[in-house]
Amino acid sequence: MYTYEYPRPALSVDCVIFGLDENELKVLLIERGHDPYAGCWAFPGGFVDMDETTEAAAKRELWEETGLQNMFMEQLYTFSDVHRDPRGRVVSVAYYALVKLSDVKDQVSASSDAQKAEWFPVNSLPALAFDHAKIFDTAFTRLKGKVRYQPLGFELLPEKFTLSQLQKLYELILNKELDKRNFRKKILSMALLIELPERQKGVSHRAAKLYQFDKVKYKELEAKGFSFEL
Repeated sequence: MYTYEYPRPALSVDCVIFGLDENELKVLLIERGHDPYAGCWAFPGGFVDMDETTEAAAKRELWEETGLQNMFMEQLYTFSDVHRDPRGRVVSVAYYALVKLSDVKDQVSASSDAQKAEWFPVNSLPALAFDHAKIFDTAFTRLKGKVRYQPLGFELLPEKFTLSQLQKLYELILNKELDKRNFRKKILSMALLIELPERQKGVSHRAAKLYQFDKVKYKELEAKGFSFEL
């Protein structure tokens, strides 16, 4: 049997899950049930098993600690500060994920070593364990950048949405007010929205038209070199 003579760091994963809750952008946190940082809030995550990839570990940990699965997920960054974990030398590969919060809000349930799982507004997070504040800043910066040149925002919206909901999403992510006329002109000029023969229901104001994002058309255009830019 081969013996490795050099010390080896442990490998872990952490997951930043963004969700849109009406007029607030939120992230999912778990309350840790064990030391270190027992009782503190952190992102779902854990150690990578010997027989799995980091992506498989991220999906497993997310399922075990929150009950969530089957969502858009992308690798974010590797965090390797020497003293980031009091248990020893631990390197973490972070992922960020986007979910339609309206679809999963009732599915979230803490389990495994998580005592609670709750959604928090991105602008009022509690103190976070480990270096998770740094991980959040990195994930939010990545999201702000990518929504400008990839249609990631549609992963956060209901299947059917209004143009006002779409604009509000971008304003929340980019943290700035957008001109209504210019935004609609730009997004409609891409011809990536399917106008539905339906309108909003159960609203006190005039019901707005509903739209869907045309994923098939976007893939076809992307293959031809189309650039999504907002």
